[in-house]
Amino acid sequence: MNSADVAIAGAGIIGLATALELNSAGCAVTVFDQSEAMSEASRAAAGMLAANDPENLSALQELSGFSLACYPDFLARVEQLSGKKIPIRTTTTVQGVEHLPVPLGKAELLDDTGLEALVPGVIATSLRFLLLEEQSFDAWDLAESLPAAARAAGIDLNENTPVLSVIPKKSGVQFVTVNGTFSAGAFLNATGAWAPTLDSALPVFPRKGHMLTAELPGTIQMHCVLRSPSVYIVPRGANRYTIGSTVEDAGFDRNVDPVQIHQLFSRAVALWPVLRDASIAETWIGFRPGSEDGLPIIDQTSERCWVATGHFRNGILLGPGTARLLSQWITSRQPQIDLSPFRCGRFALAPASS
Repeated sequence: MNSADVAIAGAGIIGLATALELNSAGCAVTVFDQSEAMSEASRAAAGMLAANDPENLSALQELSGFSLACYPDFLARVEQLSGKKIPIRTTTTVQGVEHLPVPLGKAELLDDTGLEALVPGVIATSLRFLLLEEQSFDAWDLAESLPAAARAAGIDLNENTPVLSVIPKKSGVQFVTVNGTFSAGAFLNATGAWAPTLDSALPVFPRKGHMLTAELPGTIQMHCVLRSPSVYIVPRGANRYTIGSTVEDAGFDRNVDPVQIHQLFSRAVALWPVLRDASIAETWIGFRPGSEDGLPIIDQTSERCWVATGHFRNGILLGPGTARLLSQWITSRQPQIDLSPFRCGRFALAPASS
């Protein structure tokens, strides 16, 4: 496709979810990615829908709640289009906090008996533990399903085709890829940590994160997410657990560092000593897009160009909501919630919104 109503650079959850929303609104959409769809931060995620995490920044509360409400329809559509299930793996989270939130909100404070029943053998140390109703799924399931859903919907998905430059025009946008020049009525930069390659003013940086999968033998298992300020442990079924994650300013270094993996696993064992009997089955890294203030950047940067990046550790949670709001904005509808906390103008060196 040499032209489209909307072109999107980036085939992670933000780009593909937005493509599906625009497709539902009647737009012809083409998506480009520098590598394989869903192969970067979206696949590296733990899949926790942590909208009520007390560690979240307060400015994320409205967007998090909105996106969480979008999730049932989003998953149903992806499953219907792709023919692939995305099973919910857990429905509760035990959250360790250093300071109790006031008020507790939807959380329940656990006593020692309740904590031990949910997480046998947990070491409380100085933490207090809250019980949250919170779902999680395996990001790898979504990584298999979402690109297939996009193609089934008629979205033109071009993998291994990076966008090299973008030129706004009065009637739309012209952009150059490794496979030629294309045009579109509108353009979205959803390239995550790589967003500054198309707009150098964007204050977004790769936040490298190590993660691992542990296999735990025996009868003592856990069926809820266990999360603390320093580590999270997410059951994946079949006695396997995803453990994450580090936050490193290491540029785009793709090496898996054994020291970081050892330290991450040690933090998990310190929280839940049962994992001493576990073996490490897989290790990997991801590059999460972090902004200067830890909040997403969702804005219109010129007359027919938009950007969505900086979702940091919340890309999976915020994906469907960000997509719906962008679709509304790009098709000249009023976004359902206020996006002013996420505009470029909050950064002194960033371009002001049009």
